[in-house]
Amino acid sequence: MSKKRNIALVGNPNSGKTSLFNALTGLNQQVGNFPGVTVDKKSGSCKIADNIDATIIDLPGTYSLYPKRADEWVAYNVLMGEDADAQPDMIILVADASNLKRNLLFCSQIIDLKIPVVIAFTMMDMASKIGTEIDIAGMERELGVPIVAVNPRNNKGLAALKKSIEQLTDNISYKSERDFIEENIANTNAINETKKILVGTSTYKIVHHLINTTHFSFTASQKIAIEKIKTDNNFNATKTQAEEIMQRYTRIKQIMQLTVIEDDPLKKSLMNERLDNIFLHRIGGYFILLAVLFVMFQSVYWLARFPMDGIEWTFVKLTSWVSSLLPAQGWFSDLCVNGILAGLSGILVFIPQIMILFGLITLLEDTGYMARISFLTDKLMRKVGLNGKSVMPMISAYACAVPAIMSARNIENKKERLLTIMITPLMSCSARLPVYTILIALVIPSKLYFGFLSLQGLVMMLLYLLGTVLALLVSWIMKWFIKSTERSFFILELPKYRAPRWKNIVITMVEKAKIFVVDAGKVIMIISLLLWILSTFGPAEKMKAVSAKYDALIVAAPLQKQSLDKERKTALLQNSFAGIVGNFIEPAIRPLGYDWKISIAIITSFAAREVFVGTMATLYSVGDGADENSSTLRHKMATALRPNGTKVYDLATGLSLLIFYVIAMQCMSTLAIVKRETKSWKYPIIQFIYMTALAYFFSFITYQIFK
Repeated sequence: MSKKRNIALVGNPNSGKTSLFNALTGLNQQVGNFPGVTVDKKSGSCKIADNIDATIIDLPGTYSLYPKRADEWVAYNVLMGEDADAQPDMIILVADASNLKRNLLFCSQIIDLKIPVVIAFTMMDMASKIGTEIDIAGMERELGVPIVAVNPRNNKGLAALKKSIEQLTDNISYKSERDFIEENIANTNAINETKKILVGTSTYKIVHHLINTTHFSFTASQKIAIEKIKTDNNFNATKTQAEEIMQRYTRIKQIMQLTVIEDDPLKKSLMNERLDNIFLHRIGGYFILLAVLFVMFQSVYWLARFPMDGIEWTFVKLTSWVSSLLPAQGWFSDLCVNGILAGLSGILVFIPQIMILFGLITLLEDTGYMARISFLTDKLMRKVGLNGKSVMPMISAYACAVPAIMSARNIENKKERLLTIMITPLMSCSARLPVYTILIALVIPSKLYFGFLSLQGLVMMLLYLLGTVLALLVSWIMKWFIKSTERSFFILELPKYRAPRWKNIVITMVEKAKIFVVDAGKVIMIISLLLWILSTFGPAEKMKAVSAKYDALIVAAPLQKQSLDKERKTALLQNSFAGIVGNFIEPAIRPLGYDWKISIAIITSFAAREVFVGTMATLYSVGDGADENSSTLRHKMATALRPNGTKVYDLATGLSLLIFYVIAMQCMSTLAIVKRETKSWKYPIIQFIYMTALAYFFSFITYQIFK
C-alpha cells in the first residue's frame, strides 16, 4: 500500500528552494493562497519511491523562526502546527552551502522543533569556487540529521535526497533527543512549568509558545496559565530571543571549525570592503549609480538598433511578398496583411530591447550591485516615507510592475509597503519600451555626441528618471495621508561581489523574450485582429455612402483613381466602428495634441501598454493604400498628416504622448494585483485616478509648451 507524506520545503530566501521545488514536482504544481493572507501557496506532487507519494509544500523563504513579514508568519504557522491546511510530516530544509553560517541558524532552529528533517545543501559548486570545502559526513554527525548535496538545475543529488526521505519515512516517529543548544538556564522554571500545561511539546517549541503566546490557538485557560507563568518568572521575550541567537551562532562556529575549510575568508572580506568603499561612497556612490543607469539605457538603445532594423526590414519584405501572392482585393488578403502581419511586426520588433534590458538587470543582480543600490538609497527613501527595501520592487518594476508589487511583501512596515505598492507602477516597465522606442524615433533626431552619446538614448533615460522622480514625489505626498505608528527598520545582508553567471543571464533573456512573445503577444494579436474587424467594418449605410461617393468621383476623374482610392480608404476607416469611437473621444484629448487614431490606441492599451504599437500598426495598415504596404510603421506614422496638412507626430505631440505613457496607469494586470495585495478596490481605484489625472495634466502642459 502506498504511503502518503506531506513534506514542507523551507529555507532562506535565494537559497535555491524554488529550483529544488521545480525539480521535484515538475509540472505537477498548484498555486493558491494561504488562508487569510495574500501569500502564494505552492504545492506539488512527487514520487519519492514506489510505495511513497509525497505532497511538497513550498513555504515562503525566511531567515529564522522569528518572523517579521507576512510571508514569514505563514512559514512560521505551518512549522508550529498552527495551519490546519498544511500539516507537514517532515521537512526538507534547503541551505546555501556558499553562505553556510547564515543558513545554519535556521537549520538549527528547525532541528530543535523535533520534526523529522533532511537538509539539502545547494550551490556546492559556488562554495567550491570561493574555496569552501564541507565535510558533509562530519556535519551530519554534529547536527544529528541527514544531509544531501543537490544541484536542482541539473537534477544532481535528487535520487540521494529521495532515498534519505524514504529512510526517514520508515522511521517517521523518531525524534532526536539531542538539542542543538542547551536549554536557556534563565528560563528553566518558565519552560518546565509550561511543559506541564502543553504535555509532549519540545523544549524549543515551548520557548516560542512563551514568546508568541497570543499568536497560538490555546484555550482561554491555557493562555491565562501561560501568561501567569511568564509574569511569575519575569519572562523577557526580547532577551530570550537575543540569548538564543548568540548561543546558536557560538555552536555554529564550533561546528564549522570542525567540518568546514574556508579559503582565506579575511582576504575575501577585505576585497569586498574595498569595493564597497568605492560603490557605497557617500558622494561618489550616487555618481556611480547614475553612470550605471546611463550606460544601461544607452546600451538598450544602441545595441538593439541593429537587430530591430533587421526585423523591420524582414517584415517589410515579407509583407510585400505576401501581398504579391494574395489577390489584390478581398477581406482575407486584408486580414493577412493588415491584421496578422501588422500585429506580428508590432510584437517581434521589440524583442531585442526587452532581452537586453532584462539581461542588464540580471547582470546587476548577479554581481551583487543591485543590493548595494538598496543600501545606497535608503537615506533618500526614508525622506519620502519609504526605506531601502522599497528600491528592489521599484527597480524590478523596470521589468514588470506585477511581480514588483508582489515583492513588496518583503517590506515589514505596513505603511512603507502600501506606499511602495502605490508608486511602483510609475516606474517605466518593459511594456512601455516599445511605445518609447517608436515615439522617440519619430520626434527625436538620431544624433551622436562625442561619437558615442546617443540623443535618443539620453531622452529614454530621462523618461525613466521622470517616472522615478514622480514616484518619490507622490510617496512624499502620500506619506502625510497614510497614518501608522509602526516603527521601521532596514536590515540588509550585502551579498559578496562575484562574477556574473553568463549562462544564467542568457537563460533569463530568452525566458523573458518568450514571456513577452507568448503573454503580451497573445493580447496584442487578439486586440490587433479585433481592431482590424472594427477598422474594416462599420454601419452599412455609412460605408455604402462613402464607397458610392468615391465610385462616382473615380468615374468623373479616372486619371486620379490612385489618389482617390487612398482617400476612400481613409474615409472608410473614419466611418468604421473604430473611427466612430475614436472621433467620439477625440475632443477630450485634442488639448493634448492627439487625433482620433491616438485616442483608439490609448483605449486599447489599457489592456497592456505595449498594445499601443500593435494598434497603430493595424490602424495605419488599414488606412493606407496598397502601395504603402511596403513601408515600415515608423515611416507611416512619420508621414501621417492632419486635415490641415501639418504632421500628426510633431515634437509637441510626440513629447506629450511620451509623458502620458510615462505616468498613466494603463495596465489592467497591475490594477488586479494591487487589489489582490491590498485586499481592497480602494487602492487600485485611487491609483488609477491619480495616475490618469497626473498624466493628463503633465501631457497638457508639455503640449502647450512645445506646440
